[in-house]
Amino acid sequence: MTASKKPALDRSAAPRRMQLRYGFNEIDAWWHVGLGEYRDKIRRRLRLMDTQVMRIFVFDKPVPDPVLEWPLFAAYVQAVLDAGARPMITFAKFHPPHDDPRNLRTYVARSTDIVWGCIEQWGGETVRDWYWCVWNEPNNFPVGGGLSFPRYRHIYEAVAGEIHGLLKPYLGGRKARIGGPALCGFQPYWLDWVSGLVNEVDDALVGFVSWHMYGDWRPVVPSASIGVDLNGSPDAPMGAEYEALLMSQTPEYEARARAVARVLHGRDILNVCGELNTVVHHDHAYVGGLNQNAFGAAYYASALIHLLRGGADLEMRWVATDNDDAYGLISMKGEDTPAGLAKQLFAQHVRHGDWVRFPGYRPDTPNVDAVVAWCDSGRLSGVFVNTGSEPCLLTVADWDEGLLACTEVLRVDTSTGNGVIREPFTGTVRLNGYGVAVVSNAAIEPEVD
Repeated sequence: MTASKKPALDRSAAPRRMQLRYGFNEIDAWWHVGLGEYRDKIRRRLRLMDTQVMRIFVFDKPVPDPVLEWPLFAAYVQAVLDAGARPMITFAKFHPPHDDPRNLRTYVARSTDIVWGCIEQWGGETVRDWYWCVWNEPNNFPVGGGLSFPRYRHIYEAVAGEIHGLLKPYLGGRKARIGGPALCGFQPYWLDWVSGLVNEVDDALVGFVSWHMYGDWRPVVPSASIGVDLNGSPDAPMGAEYEALLMSQTPEYEARARAVARVLHGRDILNVCGELNTVVHHDHAYVGGLNQNAFGAAYYASALIHLLRGGADLEMRWVATDNDDAYGLISMKGEDTPAGLAKQLFAQHVRHGDWVRFPGYRPDTPNVDAVVAWCDSGRLSGVFVNTGSEPCLLTVADWDEGLLACTEVLRVDTSTGNGVIREPFTGTVRLNGYGVAVVSNAAIEPEVD
């Protein structure tokens, strides 16, 4: 008997409006964005990537103290506004004991003083549209103190209630975008926190929920070779095996976004992927370039497609500008990485409010993710991501015949170095290993200085 052929998985869907907005965390390099020599260049890069929200911290990280150093903090916030974005001010944490009423009163007072100061400086009609995040990774002991959810909820309600009271005179029927918990996605039962926040807290006090996801936290080299203690966890596989393992995680962004969207169904609460990147670490030896090179470009673009598919409202990559570390898309001098160029390509051709559809999975090119975007005025683009290390040649009509009306290809991959190749479109697209290609009838080439 002849074995039946397994049918191709059809992941196509009816067109829908693109609801995802683009954003970044901007933390350790705040000086370079706010006051540094290359600040104008960095901000221009952020605008080119259609950055609409930028997350900044207080009470944690090496950032200005908004009480003792208000002028520096104000410059930090103003830099976000000058980049065309809205701030997401994150009241990161306070020191334990977390059940001490005096500590909580101090935290609430410090947080509300910042909101009051922002209203005084920029006006309530501006500040009402900002985002306010209570805590950072409360479910992660080293980062956020390892709170229980009931303890976090008590803290959240105390802070959010006071913030809402300050913003209420300016809201005019809008919902205040107060939220959290900015969850560590490596921890179990993280989704319980989302459910608890939206079901146990007054709806008026919850404007968004935030969750984080990275590909892995282990180094790309043997941990002993760089003196890292994995606390009993195994070393990651090396080389191509590790790259394949990391890239296999990108569909999880869709699954998580979809899970959160189901918990939020019917509510005016935004679904925010508040941190994403490939490997969690600042050190180049630890990460091996995988956050910033062509691999990082493909990982990020694939994650964006899956977040689009899953119904996320906002993505915020960690981070925008590097402080001479292994995270950022942009250097302290405003120079792009391959991953930064890929973000420009993606953001300029798949825009908030566009119509989008996702061509069906093709067994002959299992490592390719794709999205087609168009607007009512006629702009049309297709983004193709090669998540595999081998070159691939795509016949674009197999994915979407409408794309044959396109005229140009823009491509960044393992063969293009720190640049983008612009080519006439003749019906096919070649990606040389990991990379991103855009075919468009209105191609916008990334700006490279």
